[in-house]
Amino acid sequence: METNEVVLDGVVKRLRRAQGQIGGVIRMIEEGRDCADVLTQLAAASRALDRAGFKLVASGLRAPTSTRWSSRIGRVAQQLSSSADRVSERSAAE
Repeated sequence: METNEVVLDGVVKRLRRAQGQIGGVIRMIEEGRDCADVLTQLAAASRALDRAGFKLVASGLRAPTSTRWSSRIGRVAQQLSSSADRVSERSAAE
């Protein structure tokens, strides 16, 4: 079985990938890109988030083993949440 640090490193990589995809979705919406293209990227971001969550669950982790990892994951999760909020606000404004 993978160590907690290896698992968490993989999870953080997946979350950063999702963060980049969400940033791309925001840019696409701002640029007025085709809805199908936006939805494709949004689905990719959703899958990346799902995979990160599944990886944590599958590893049997109850909580990060160190403060360093805990705060790192917390920062990435907050950034993703903020990005999702911006997309939601823009969608509601239209």
